[in-house]
Amino acid sequence: MADGISSFWGPVTSTIECCEKNYAYSSYIAEFYNTISNIPGILLALIGLINALRQRFEKRFGILHISNMILAIGSMLYHATLQHVQQQSDETPMVWEMLLYIYILYSPDWHYRTTMPTFLFLYGAVFAGVHSVVRFEIGFKVHYVILCLLCIPRMYKYYIYTQDVCAKRIAKLYVATLVIGSLCWLCDNIFCKEISGWMINPQGHALWHLFMGFNSYFANTFLMFCRAQQRGWSPRIVRLMGFLPYVKIEKPKTR
Repeated sequence: MADGISSFWGPVTSTIECCEKNYAYSSYIAEFYNTISNIPGILLALIGLINALRQRFEKRFGILHISNMILAIGSMLYHATLQHVQQQSDETPMVWEMLLYIYILYSPDWHYRTTMPTFLFLYGAVFAGVHSVVRFEIGFKVHYVILCLLCIPRMYKYYIYTQDVCAKRIAKLYVATLVIGSLCWLCDNIFCKEISGWMINPQGHALWHLFMGFNSYFANTFLMFCRAQQRGWSPRIVRLMGFLPYVKIEKPKTR
């Protein structure tokens, strides 16, 4: 939500602004709540990364958690500055992350091992190049939604073939956080004029960041469980401090 205030970062050049008053708390942070709401996502991705490295999961999962952190950091830079160049550091990692999810979901059934990652890498590189010179708006959102929709059939297939109750609960949490976060995002966009007149702004976009941080963590945890089952690693869901679920595995001993 623009308010015409000049800042440390200069005039706003991003093509999208959220329903939060700019520079309300600091001349260095354009959208305060939209910036700090990415911190939980970074911490959750860090926990997932430590678990993946400690138990020696496949490298793809370490890269996935790092991708989540890069996306959250890029989002922080974008909302803190509202500059177009930083908007790209938010939107381009969003696409790269979805391409990585597509690879993880579909790679077990891919017959030619190098074809799929090569295609996805080139696709991501071309998108980054085009996005650096073209200001996508509605087109970017449609493109991102299509990539998300491509993941749904395989996620559903994994869900119906999973017998573990705890793992299925994590999949349900993944869906719940996605739905609730999307509703927060939509309300923040559609009803911004009305919300701006309220005494307290519920910060729908910041809530979107919060829910999507948990959403990514639940998605990664569920995929790690499914992949561990495919590899015969006897996965089970345990909880960190009795709250946060993660995957614990027992790899077969090699002679």
